[in-house]
Amino acid sequence: MKAFDHEPATVLAPQLPEPLDHAALDEIVALARKQKQAGGLLIKAISTVGGQVEDGLKMLPAGFRNQVEIAARKALEHSYTVAAKSRGGLGRSVGSDRVHKALSTVSGAIGGLGGLPTALAELPVATTVIFRAVLHVAESYGEDPDAVETRVACLAVFGSGGPGEQDDGLDTAFIGARLGLSGAAVHGFIRKVAPQFAAVMSQKLAAQTVPILGAAAGAGTNYAFVDYYVSLAHVHFGLRKLGRIHGDAQVTEAFHAALSDQT
Repeated sequence: MKAFDHEPATVLAPQLPEPLDHAALDEIVALARKQKQAGGLLIKAISTVGGQVEDGLKMLPAGFRNQVEIAARKALEHSYTVAAKSRGGLGRSVGSDRVHKALSTVSGAIGGLGGLPTALAELPVATTVIFRAVLHVAESYGEDPDAVETRVACLAVFGSGGPGEQDDGLDTAFIGARLGLSGAAVHGFIRKVAPQFAAVMSQKLAAQTVPILGAAAGAGTNYAFVDYYVSLAHVHFGLRKLGRIHGDAQVTEAFHAALSDQT
């Protein structure tokens, strides 16, 4: 009996990223502009409600940075677990940036009533509200808010540096990274992110050092910090969305070029 001839298996070529067109480049430039503007507005807000940031930081106790870093790490771990769960039930109605800013403002006012001790105690609440707001932005760019990978990507937003002039803000190394999703990997990533987040939060806490007056500072800075991290989230997830179409490498390269062109 003659053996049947078999058709050779068809091998599908990997789909190549699409070249960056004018629309994509315009979007990247807009995202670079948003990142630059975010830090400047934050510094202005802190200076308005809490005086000069440098003067406020001098008022903090010696060794305070380490204490804030520990608090920031615990707050991020808490937020990573709680933020997604809190979106269920009545939490589904709390989704817009405006609502998150309102919640954060109230939380900051309460946290600032007793000065530094209550401000530190309020940090996990403020962090969870910010995390929820970032997760909401992620969903708007097509990310699954219930996926572990999305929550890890949200943590990367907290890994941005402070809003100083020497800092480009968002760490683009995390834009296209497929980070390990095991519990150990997530906790390791939080330890990596925590120092950057603590540096930013120290500025918020410095503005809340004076009891009673710190309530106004806490309300104002919390509003500003939600606005700041929401802006960075738009940049982060906007670049991730473009990276899925055009490839992470050329999107990141174009973004850095756009950042350099910003004045």
